Amino acid sequence: MRLVQLKRNAVAFMNDERGVTAIEYALLAALIFSVIVIAVTTAGTSLAALYSAVAAAIPSP
Repeated sequence: MRLVQLKRNAVAFMNDERGVTAIEYALLAALIFSVIVIAVTTAGTSLAALYSAVAAAIPSP
């Protein structure tokens, strides 16, 4: 009797996909966050180089 109920609960647990959806959303959010961080870092490095070039081109008084 208990073994049948245990098997039924195990099958129900394996078929439950609610947690899987949450994990998929979390992975998607982490991927988007990573892309944003990489883009901002790259843009920041490029802007720093541009500002340094402009500062070097301006003659000092």
